[in-house]
Amino acid sequence: MAQCVQSVQEFIQDSFVPMVAVLCSEDAERVTRKNSLSFPELLRPFCRLTSDGHLRDPNNQVVVVKGLRISVTGINTQPPQSPELHRLLSQTVSVCQPPEGSPASVITAGDYDLNISDRTVKASVPWYSDWKETLTQLSSSKYYTATTPWFETYRENFLQSMPASEHEFLSHYLACMLVVSSHEAVPTEQFLKLSQEQHRIQHSGEYTHPKWFIPNTLKYYVLLHDISEGDEQRADSVYEDMKQRYGTQGCYLLKINSRSGSTVADEQMPDPWSQYLHKTSIHNPELYEESAVSNAVENNIGAEEDGLDPSIRDGVSETHPLQLDHPTDVVYPGNDASQSVNNVDETKPQKQPSGTSHTSPTPRGTCLTLNDHDHIRQFIQEFTFRGLLPHIEKNIRQLNDQLVSRKGLSRSLFSATKKLFGGGKVPEKSIAELKNAAGLLYPSEAPELQIRKMADLCFLVQHYELAYNCYHTAKKDFLSDQAMLYAAGALEMAAVAAFLQSGAPRPYPAHYMDTAIQTYREVCKNMLLAERCCLLSAEILKSQAKYSDAATLLIKMTSEDSDLRSALLLEQAAHCFINMRSPMVRKFAFHMILAGHRFSKAGQKRHALRCYCQALQVYKGKGWTLAEDHINFTIGRQSFTLRQPENAVAAFRHILINDSRQSAVQQAAFLREYLYVYKSMSKLTGDGSLPQLPLPCLHSSQTRVFFGHERRLAEGEKQAATHVSLEQEFDRDLSQLWRELEERVVSVTNRGTVPITFQPSQSCLNSQTDNLRHPLAVVEEPIIVEVVFRNPLKIPLALSALSLLWKFTLKDFSGPQDGTAGETVSNEKEFDLNPFQTTALNDIIDTQVIAEFTISPEETKVARLKLLPHKTGELHVLGVVYNLGTGEAGDSEGSLAGDLMCVRGQQNLEIQGPRLNITKEEKTSVRYGPDHRLDPIITPPMPLLEVFFINFPTGLLCGEIRKAWVEFVNVSAVPLTGLRVASTHPEFFTFGSATSDLTPVTPTTAEHCSAYKTVAMPPSVATVSLVSPAAFGVTSSDQPVVAEIPLSRGVLGPGEALQIPLWLRGPDQEGVHEINFLFYYESTEKTAKLSHRVLRHTAFICASRSLNVRATASRSNTLHSRERHTEEQQESEEKDASMLVFVDVENINTCEAGVREFHIVQVSSISRQWRLLKCINPVGDKDSKLASRERGKLCFKATRCRTEEAEKYTFADLNLGNEQIVSSTTPCADFFFRRDLHPEARRGGVSAGGASQMQRKSLTPQSGTDDGGTSIVKKCSEVELDIIVLWKAYVVEDNKQLILEGQLHVALQTIGKESCSLSQKEETQEMVLLKFKPDVPPPVSKPSLEQLSHLIKTCLHYPESYDHPFPQKSLCMVPVTLTLSNCSLAQVDVIVDLRHKTTSPESLEVHGSFSWLGQTQYKLQLQAQEVYRLLLKACFFQAGVYNLGTPRVFAKLAQTSTMCETSQQSAMPALIIVNSI
Repeated sequence: MAQCVQSVQEFIQDSFVPMVAVLCSEDAERVTRKNSLSFPELLRPFCRLTSDGHLRDPNNQVVVVKGLRISVTGINTQPPQSPELHRLLSQTVSVCQPPEGSPASVITAGDYDLNISDRTVKASVPWYSDWKETLTQLSSSKYYTATTPWFETYRENFLQSMPASEHEFLSHYLACMLVVSSHEAVPTEQFLKLSQEQHRIQHSGEYTHPKWFIPNTLKYYVLLHDISEGDEQRADSVYEDMKQRYGTQGCYLLKINSRSGSTVADEQMPDPWSQYLHKTSIHNPELYEESAVSNAVENNIGAEEDGLDPSIRDGVSETHPLQLDHPTDVVYPGNDASQSVNNVDETKPQKQPSGTSHTSPTPRGTCLTLNDHDHIRQFIQEFTFRGLLPHIEKNIRQLNDQLVSRKGLSRSLFSATKKLFGGGKVPEKSIAELKNAAGLLYPSEAPELQIRKMADLCFLVQHYELAYNCYHTAKKDFLSDQAMLYAAGALEMAAVAAFLQSGAPRPYPAHYMDTAIQTYREVCKNMLLAERCCLLSAEILKSQAKYSDAATLLIKMTSEDSDLRSALLLEQAAHCFINMRSPMVRKFAFHMILAGHRFSKAGQKRHALRCYCQALQVYKGKGWTLAEDHINFTIGRQSFTLRQPENAVAAFRHILINDSRQSAVQQAAFLREYLYVYKSMSKLTGDGSLPQLPLPCLHSSQTRVFFGHERRLAEGEKQAATHVSLEQEFDRDLSQLWRELEERVVSVTNRGTVPITFQPSQSCLNSQTDNLRHPLAVVEEPIIVEVVFRNPLKIPLALSALSLLWKFTLKDFSGPQDGTAGETVSNEKEFDLNPFQTTALNDIIDTQVIAEFTISPEETKVARLKLLPHKTGELHVLGVVYNLGTGEAGDSEGSLAGDLMCVRGQQNLEIQGPRLNITKEEKTSVRYGPDHRLDPIITPPMPLLEVFFINFPTGLLCGEIRKAWVEFVNVSAVPLTGLRVASTHPEFFTFGSATSDLTPVTPTTAEHCSAYKTVAMPPSVATVSLVSPAAFGVTSSDQPVVAEIPLSRGVLGPGEALQIPLWLRGPDQEGVHEINFLFYYESTEKTAKLSHRVLRHTAFICASRSLNVRATASRSNTLHSRERHTEEQQESEEKDASMLVFVDVENINTCEAGVREFHIVQVSSISRQWRLLKCINPVGDKDSKLASRERGKLCFKATRCRTEEAEKYTFADLNLGNEQIVSSTTPCADFFFRRDLHPEARRGGVSAGGASQMQRKSLTPQSGTDDGGTSIVKKCSEVELDIIVLWKAYVVEDNKQLILEGQLHVALQTIGKESCSLSQKEETQEMVLLKFKPDVPPPVSKPSLEQLSHLIKTCLHYPESYDHPFPQKSLCMVPVTLTLSNCSLAQVDVIVDLRHKTTSPESLEVHGSFSWLGQTQYKLQLQAQEVYRLLLKACFFQAGVYNLGTPRVFAKLAQTSTMCETSQQSAMPALIIVNSI
């Protein structure tokens, strides 16, 4: 049970006190009424004695009476009926509520210290760790209180209001005070009248109520003297006469009213009556009537006052079941003349209006001083010690003597009971064996009743040992007579007396109480006595820490006949569970729910709400969602009934926002109830601010914001730029790629540097974008906010009039840098009044309103809301505002009901920024940065560009050249300038060079024309032209990633359009390619906020296979000395070293593309050092045709260029047909200069494409360092010759033949190394072990043996056949010239060794053996690019075929002393035929 203010001993002693009646004369009543009190009320605060009393028992032993309290009440001949008592008890419980804002009490759970403020917790058992948090929340909650004063008040009023019974005498009157005023003419006559009246009430038999303890009731005569009015001498003389008449111990002179009424305001006196009068209103009719009325108002709340929709009420009855239709007045002597037992007419004092009594309570005791208080206290003490206690002592002795004489026992009942108990015990029969003897009545003089009467007297004066013996004796007598009502009463009091005995000689007989309760309930059918017995026993068990037994007893006493009693007892049982050694928290919560339910049925709405709130703390967050929903639903209803709409809305909100497991029908009922309560609350508050709605769930973090117009779709052949839209999914890597492209363009625009204030353009903001800065929007361009709603319920939700809430601060950005701030406006109030009304705010920001927005059950749906700013400034989007209703279609109640079930509210868009994790302080704490996606800055007007592509293909062959057109349109009112374009694939497109011929001018005229510039010319020697890279926008430091688009006069005016051609080249790799274009442009008027704008376009190109070109370069082995005419010409030709280029072309196209055949129309070379000279194997005047899977081979002779301008490239065209394509013009040359950007840019791709990845890789290795010799040696084998193969393809589409054209690039870098137009697939990188030691620095790179073997080029000159007469001369000597050519640019040491001979038998069989004449080794030194001829002689011994290529040549660089000579590449076999003649 809950903690009580009193101890259990004090509680029981105060529950059974001596009863004293009062009869007052009319004048005496008038004297006390000056203080707004009746005489019993006047005495009530002083009825507890401050000193101990004494009396002697029948054995002449002194009994000490400590802290005795007497009950002084007026005589009421008509007791209140049971319904009235129920109403009184209900009112006392209703009035007593826990104080608001009181500090929470601490739970003490058995031996475990659960003090919240104490950090040392003594518990270490498993249950404690699980429930520690729940207990902590419970004890710290404002709803929890460890004391229950309403229960104590109920218990006190219940025990005091119990009607007197015939089977016990504890509530019977022992004495009667007769009070007469000294102002009476003849006071003794009034005393006589009152005495006769008391005698008539007790003995005439007319009145069954009140009950009197003994026939000879003590009469105590009190003379009441009003000091302020009466004559004190006369009062003293009357009192002296009374002492002579009634004895000094039977009368008293009480002097009061020392102050007059006029001096009330002079001094503030204490009011000891206030704490008593509101408790025992059963004896205060005026207060009772007011309480009854207020109780009816509190608990009888009808459907109209309740405010709940009748269709959704829970069926709680409108009136309390114990409530009377008309309150019945409680009769008190002097209130009504017809009911009064006095012969003198008295008028009932006027009751103050209830409103006045509540606002300004009537002061009591205003005519009394502190001396008067002492007089009253002394009077009570004199009455008790000199009148009441001696009277009780005398009656105990008389009863003892009567019982001894009647039963023939020994002198003392005390000793007799001892003998009686010493013998054999009579077996007690069970309740089931006993017949129903509840109606048995003993005569008043029966000895069994005399024993009970003596026991009650002893109990009242705290002689518990003798009382227990008497109760025990009476119990046996009653059981033997089967008088069950009497027996149950004796059992009850015997148990209480045993408990109260000092020293506890015997344990508390709890089974006595259980038997008594069972008898009262089942046999006697008297629930009042059973309830009293239960209250006493539970309190005793609680004091012995037997909480489980107490809880069981309390729960057993709950029944359907009284909801109030059941509720209070269930609540106390719940407190028993929480106070056990191992607190049973869930049982506590469950019984609090039961108590709350019974409180609700009893009309105690506030107590019901408190119980449910207290239990919710246990169920909350434990996953018991259905229980939580029930509790919250009940809390919502009770709060609404008690005019607490905020709490009601909060409770219903909790039901709706969680993931509910309720059925759809139940959820619909919850929602309707919530809407009704919400609407009622909004009417009550009426402050104009829109409250927060719980439905639907708003995912603020998923909110997206889009700036700008939605792009136009394609118009015919025109394809609009894709830009950014809300339909696109966000890709972080792609976003980074766009940012780097924009940085590249900004860097080019600002001469190589990116400004510090650079802010990348973001048209669509979401949770993954960088929202640390305020986004920039443009005036007169819409802002679209995409809000994500989720309906957690299983029923549809209907939203209407959905729009955005915003706050806007006007600012003019044309002046200072930050602009001048103006007024701040908001649309919160406007939408509260009329959402569809066009107001003055639309001149600032036009707000879109969605009329209807329905969300299906458990659906996540997005709403796109638009704002159109018309002024510059700072905008803050605050949230959304809408009408919420049930989405049920076909509502039969019409529009009125629909209006009732639709409420208007808002939800705030509160977005948490990213967590900060940079500094140490941020890493060690949880901090979040700002998120400004909903706080854009509206900037002044800016140009707006739209881009359209005409004849833009979706599929190309690899290397195919296609001409398309681009149209730029300025759709704003502001001119634009500085139009540029950047791309991740700059090798894919070109706008042509500034010198290119732009005819034909329109897409229609260019439909069937070739993309190349062609010239009619038959096949012949290569046509050569010199081109500077600068003419095509290429410099050594800047790659053509950013292209500037020329505008007429540099400006594109408002509404103007520009069409320019665009050449496209299919990617070299097959597959689908994503190609990104970024168009950059600026305004002609520079603004501080927004410097530029961009437009994005993503194109997807599907590339199909075309041709595969492989090329190899080889040195020419012949010097063609036979063809030289003069020595000078021969020298010059030899210095112009020649080279052979082999081009292998294969048709790898699949038949899916519909390509019939490819024609190789031209091969061009581009280089600074080499150029193609002529085709060695021409096929006539027709170009080379390649059908599917065919391969062709071409061989060309190349020679060094004779140009002094090393910066320029030499373009050489060798056409195989009758038409020559000028490769040095657009678009052929453009794509050549853009070729090297492709592999790195695409390898970086979307994922990690950075500026560094778009740079062309250097041809020299990055690791290691080169010495001087290495570079010289490398140049011997370097070629740096680019081959372009131009082709045409004949395609059949839709029964039409189309001619496609394209070009493939092959870069020859090294002699003898094959190059391919298709880049080989990169092998997958193997896993590399982690290295924890730094790598050794790379060694100095040295030339490889292969590179060193190309230093010297050798050639043998000799006659192919030689005739010699061997019969005449046996030796044949043939002159042979060995030509050595230094291919490097440095001195080379050469060793020619002639001693080498072929030793393999196979070669000896084919080639005969011969010898060289002269010295066998030559050491030479050749200067840079020197040609040296060495004259040799070969000696043959017989005719045959001989291989002269046996000399071995070794070479090394002259300046490298450490390097050994390296064998040079041997020449091809040199065969000579020696004939014998």
